[in-house]
Amino acid sequence: MGCGETFDKKSLIRIVRNTDGLILVDETGRMNGRGAYICPSAECLDKAFKKHGLDRAFKTTVPKEALESISEYIKEHAT
Repeated sequence: MGCGETFDKKSLIRIVRNTDGLILVDETGRMNGRGAYICPSAECLDKAFKKHGLDRAFKTTVPKEALESISEYIKEHAT
């Protein structure tokens, strides 16, 4: 979503907007809701944020708190 490169699905992080409208990291990869995939790097998240990739993927404005939560998750799980 951010860098536009192609990766194996298992190496990406799934972000989901659940039925309650919350946007969060889907660690299991099985949560219900609209999903989007992103590289496990802070640079890719920054690009996705600047290009409004998450907003387009979820068809809504992603709250700053959700971006911060996703960023923290990526920092903890970066490869």
